[in-house]
Amino acid sequence: MPQSSRKFLVVADDSNECRTALYFAARRAVSTGAHVAILATHEPSDFNHWIGVAETAKREAETAAETLLESMAEDAEAVTGERPELLLREGDRRTVLARLLEEDPLISLLVLAASSSSEGPGPLVTALARGRGLFESRAVPVTVVPGDMDPAEIDALV
Repeated sequence: MPQSSRKFLVVADDSNECRTALYFAARRAVSTGAHVAILATHEPSDFNHWIGVAETAKREAETAAETLLESMAEDAEAVTGERPELLLREGDRRTVLARLLEEDPLISLLVLAASSSSEGPGPLVTALARGRGLFESRAVPVTVVPGDMDPAEIDALV
């Protein structure tokens, strides 16, 4: 990890908006000397009564999350020139994120991208907008990037 102690955190998912948030975080990290961290989560299995099925489902979820993290790491590294910190956790995304923000004092910015779909801006942005905060014991600034911004628009901002 670089000398900077500040981290810009992006929450991974398979949406295009997530890639927009990642690009913004990476560009901003370069311009401010921060480091990028990427969090991917996977839900625990609901197949507790069938242990073999539960283990298979868990492995598949972990593999999918690891693949997503690796792909996003390559994108971030192409912008920053350094490998981002990759975080893979099991559990509900909001709960895991809140716990991580509480545990890691080096996270200085959470970068999310809002979807422009008719289904709403996305679960994390919606939760924050409705006052269902993630910041029980430690407030962290949040940047919400329009999910349909293109790289040139982001480059003009940072």
